[in-house]
Amino acid sequence: MAEIGSVPTGPTSTLAVPTAPVRPPTLGMPAFPPPPGYPPPPAARPGPSPYAAGRSTRGTVAAGICLVLGAGLLGGAAVGHFVGGDTAAAQTTREDTALTYADARSLWHSVPVDTLFPPTVHGRGAGPGGADRTWTRIGVAPDSGCDGAFDPPLATALAPVGCLRLLRATYTDATSSNVTTVGVLITRADPASMAALRGTWTARHLGDRTDAMPRPVAFPGTLAAGFGLAQRGSWTVDISDTLPVIGYAVSGFADGRTVTDPQPAAAATKPGATTAAAQAGLGYDAKGLASAIEHHIRTDVEQAVHRKGTAS
Repeated sequence: MAEIGSVPTGPTSTLAVPTAPVRPPTLGMPAFPPPPGYPPPPAARPGPSPYAAGRSTRGTVAAGICLVLGAGLLGGAAVGHFVGGDTAAAQTTREDTALTYADARSLWHSVPVDTLFPPTVHGRGAGPGGADRTWTRIGVAPDSGCDGAFDPPLATALAPVGCLRLLRATYTDATSSNVTTVGVLITRADPASMAALRGTWTARHLGDRTDAMPRPVAFPGTLAAGFGLAQRGSWTVDISDTLPVIGYAVSGFADGRTVTDPQPAAAATKPGATTAAAQAGLGYDAKGLASAIEHHIRTDVEQAVHRKGTAS
């Protein structure tokens, strides 16, 4: 990633006229008599002999069998065509997915920092009651591995998908009251492994565990200088269903106060939530920023895939 570790400035993100019917001939009209001298109809021919009749019947049966066999062969060919078509389509889908995964894994060194983590992020409808929300970037951490980035239970849960690179930045809200670290974990996993992790994550309710939170990144001399483990108030972790990416965010108070009752963003953004995290909007900060950055990642990958498809 270009300029990782610096705090550059850059662009702002804004998430026949119908014909008359032909009249049919009138029924019941008398037929015209034949003209004079019209020859009488020929006498009836004698019926076929028993042998001829049997031959005719056998011929009809044989023709019917051939027709059935022919229809079966044609039907089999048609089924084979469609099955082959499905196989080809599945192969194309797998190839497209592999290409998308490869492009996602190259993001950390090919996408400018201001594109992935914009200096200012606007979250339309991301606040309480659908209000808009804005966050300003405080700092960007150098890209790194995942050691020490998560509480132990979370690190254990994410271990099966591997850690290729971890990208992180910290933001503050428009009132400078809250601070939020947002992270992008680029995994080494294939689609099946990512799907397995999503299943485990849901089945074990890992997103609700307060001992499985991401860790913040503090920046000395900024509003996030005191953003440590005890200051975490709300968080969210999102395991992508289309990319080898896990996005997360963790929020707290800018004044460094300790939070004794942290609450996951999904619960802190529900109407009627009364925890300190919910009342201060920390859940909205975590959820909104994680969603915004994930949108940037998806857009970057789609553009990379499109460029490669156009070039080829």
